[in-house]
Amino acid sequence: MKAVITNALVFQAGWLCCVLAGANHLPWLGTATALLIVYRHVATAAAPRTELLLILSAGAIGAVWDSLLVYAGWLSYPSGILVEGTAPHWIVAMWLLFATTLNVSLRFLKGRPLAAALLGTLGGPGAYFAGYKLGGVQITDFPIAMTALALGWTVFMPLLMWLSKRLDGINPAPSNSQLTELNARV
Repeated sequence: MKAVITNALVFQAGWLCCVLAGANHLPWLGTATALLIVYRHVATAAAPRTELLLILSAGAIGAVWDSLLVYAGWLSYPSGILVEGTAPHWIVAMWLLFATTLNVSLRFLKGRPLAAALLGTLGGPGAYFAGYKLGGVQITDFPIAMTALALGWTVFMPLLMWLSKRLDGINPAPSNSQLTELNARV
């Protein structure tokens, strides 16, 4: 339980750092903070390569999704844009950071796609709204952007939880050889 609470709190602190750094034209500070948290998470994982693959997969999904929202003109960011029309680096780092919660504090959503979808529907747009209030993102067409965010996160949360079930570097399922060895001991 301590690991779950710590994971959730560290994620929230990293999220806040990313948003405030982006809002205050210090985007590299947010990115660096998120990457340090991700590094620590992966370094302490039982199966670091598996956990890193999950995190990079989530980052790729987030980079494409947020870039589509920027390209559509529904979201814009005050800093951290490396390529015009794409999401800033600190948002991509935030997706990597979010992925550190999938096998720890959000583990309870595994095998519960409807609960994951509901959390995504509410939590995804809620996080962007909080970022908007803190100055980290501008929402140019509020109703359309929030609808797109809700629809996207309704799909992404179950997808990310499905990925986390297959790419669990925190509590990996034993391999066939490990099961054979364990059965031989019994």
